[in-house]
Amino acid sequence: MPCEMSKVPLPKEHKAAVCIWDALDVTTTEAILGAAGDRDEIQRQLIEIFDLADNKQNKRSAILLDLYYFTIQFALERGFSKEQTSSFFSIVKKTHEVCIETPFGNLEQCFNYFKELVLCHAVKRPPWSISLFNPEEVKAVTEYVVNTYFRHFKLYKYAFTPVVRLDLAINYVGLPDTPEPEEDVAGEEEPVTIPETETEGVVQEELEETEQEESPAHQELRRIITGHLTEEVAKLRSSLGEQIKLNDEVIQQKLNAVEGTSTKGSARSKKK
Repeated sequence: MPCEMSKVPLPKEHKAAVCIWDALDVTTTEAILGAAGDRDEIQRQLIEIFDLADNKQNKRSAILLDLYYFTIQFALERGFSKEQTSSFFSIVKKTHEVCIETPFGNLEQCFNYFKELVLCHAVKRPPWSISLFNPEEVKAVTEYVVNTYFRHFKLYKYAFTPVVRLDLAINYVGLPDTPEPEEDVAGEEEPVTIPETETEGVVQEELEETEQEESPAHQELRRIITGHLTEEVAKLRSSLGEQIKLNDEVIQQKLNAVEGTSTKGSARSKKK
């Protein structure tokens, strides 16, 4: 069943806030950092935390597991602290949630939200932001997310959002509604033969009645269409006339050339 337009969420702006210990609390972050180097253990903990046990059958769960794991792996490679790891993980998770909240394109809103989230953890201005990442780390985080997540933004959108189909209906203002055909309760009637002269008269009367019943808007529309078609037909006739004239000239030139060649051949024969 196609989605109704009013029920499909539209792209919107989001206000960023500090998200340390949001997606991963202190205990969970310490456990994940303690499993550094053990991919299976980190994935097992992520599966347990975010309920991704069906990642073998569910492609969305498998994609999320990869996204979360490589986010943790980047934090480990950069040597982030547990506060930085939790904040960076929450930034990526929140960015992804904004991406998939609507099936429509919201790349600009999503990227602006990501930048504000990073700034909330790079500038010391409590309680609105904290200084958790230095400028070098901010650059590294931004480059990583841009080169991994935003480079495949449309793929994430395709995998996690439904397909929206538009059903378009056009109503013309001023036109009478088409009446529904009445069912013949009495049964089928025998066809009646009408003479040709009477048929032409009936058709003419029906056309006149239809023109009288037309609204001013319908009449204006008919006038515009008729005028446009008349202009197009005139242009077509003019173009065809020019084309025929040009073809005649070409044929006449070829005939003249052939006659000229024949005359010269006859003259040469007489001289001999």
